[in-house]
Amino acid sequence: MQRAISSFYQDEEDHWVAKLSCHHPQHVRHDPPLVSRPWVLSEQGRRERLGEQLWCKRCELAEWPQGVEPYKKTPLFTHTTTPKGLLAEHATKEGVWAQVHVTQGALLYRVGERVERLVPGGPVGVIVPAQLHCVAPEEGAEFFVQFFRAQT
Repeated sequence: MQRAISSFYQDEEDHWVAKLSCHHPQHVRHDPPLVSRPWVLSEQGRRERLGEQLWCKRCELAEWPQGVEPYKKTPLFTHTTTPKGLLAEHATKEGVWAQVHVTQGALLYRVGERVERLVPGGPVGVIVPAQLHCVAPEEGAEFFVQFFRAQT
């Protein structure tokens, strides 16, 4: 999944790391002949790469990033009160993560070709930023969605 570079920092070994718009870190080493990224060695080179897209394997795996905090929670929805927008494919904004929590019954959570059946006490549905997804609550289901973003 492609993500924009939002900033750079150096790790404890002084290697350059790109912070992506999804809040995942990714090393961007210049290590010829294996990897040629001479631009990472200069401030101007890094500045020119801001906004460039890099592949984020962690987003592909729906790996939760560090440093995101909850900021909003939906009301409790049932199979009859779920907004139509959640039943159709939709996406969160870039940089916004979310979790689907089922409190009663069951809900089908679809992301691409993958479909998960979420139940109380089971894993939550992880919503990756800007990725199309939808839900289909079964009769008797109750659920809410918690939204997360980076600290400001």
